[in-house]
Amino acid sequence: MNEIPAIVIYAGLLIGVGFGVVGLMSGFCLLSSLRDWWIERDGRKIRSFALAVAVAIIATQAMSAGGFVELGRSIYLQPSFSPALIAFGGLMFGYGMVLANGCVSRAIVLLGRGNLRSLLVLMTIAIAAEATLKGLIAPARIAFLNLSMLTPPAVSLPALLSNAGLDNGWSRLLAVAGVSGPLLIFALSHPRLSRSWGQLAAGVGIGVLISVGWFTTGYLGADDFNPVPITSLTFIAPVADTFQYIMLSTGLTLNFGVVLTIGVFAGSLFASIVTGRFQLEGFSSAHHMLRSITGASLMGCGGAMAYGCSIGQGLTGLSTLALPSFIAVIGMIGGAWIGLRAPIQIFSSWQSIRAAASAGR
Repeated sequence: MNEIPAIVIYAGLLIGVGFGVVGLMSGFCLLSSLRDWWIERDGRKIRSFALAVAVAIIATQAMSAGGFVELGRSIYLQPSFSPALIAFGGLMFGYGMVLANGCVSRAIVLLGRGNLRSLLVLMTIAIAAEATLKGLIAPARIAFLNLSMLTPPAVSLPALLSNAGLDNGWSRLLAVAGVSGPLLIFALSHPRLSRSWGQLAAGVGIGVLISVGWFTTGYLGADDFNPVPITSLTFIAPVADTFQYIMLSTGLTLNFGVVLTIGVFAGSLFASIVTGRFQLEGFSSAHHMLRSITGASLMGCGGAMAYGCSIGQGLTGLSTLALPSFIAVIGMIGGAWIGLRAPIQIFSSWQSIRAAASAGR
């Protein structure tokens, strides 16, 4: 705790615990939301997710307008980015979610509930993310990035409106209203959600946690001599950092992402024990294991390319109204659609080949 304020560590841990409890009790997850909406025709979870996005945008932009958080220092609002790389990474992540049966944050929550499959998924995500950011896949990612890098005149929706001639205040207000307004209408106009107090509370609670994360790193962690990276809830790099910290803690220091990840696990574990939901689970077959490893690999690589996961870009990134975040989320939803609606039959084909080989013995 010598390198960043202790309050950031403790706050990050508490934020993680809160997310873990809410995530376990509500089943909050982008994949679960889309699957229920598209296949089960149940829109409660996707509307809860939309509510979380709207609350996160309103609260985060209010803090930024008040001067509490300098969002421009975050990774989401860098002046140059690659739309192609981010879109491709989002597509990979979305399809990987389907194969692994959940996003990164959901895997941490399920691990706290005793799902041992999630441990392998998280380890694979960490390895794939590190390989993409710093390892064997990094040269290809950097080459792709350099070929497709753009420096547009605006990297956020408020900046885009400001460049069109509006002043900064009106630009921010119109951008917030234009995005969060339809999301709130979509969420709150559904009669089943209005009766589902748990899903309503989950949407509001997680949206608030996003803004609390920004406040923690952007305000409580503000230090001119030793600034804390400004961020909020995200889980691709933090999961990789957590596994590194477990292995090399004497040579590393705790950061917000690591304690956030540990907090999510602890919160889920606590809630699952208290509610009697804790139960050890494993893989049902080798095919199931292969599918999960493949999905986790795609999530790790894709999330690193897209600068975040379904929480990191889908909530934290969107709360900044960054244009790259909209691209990443569209890619993730597209990847999930491909996986749920038009799945590649590679795994069923592999099973058929195996069955045929067994029959020929």
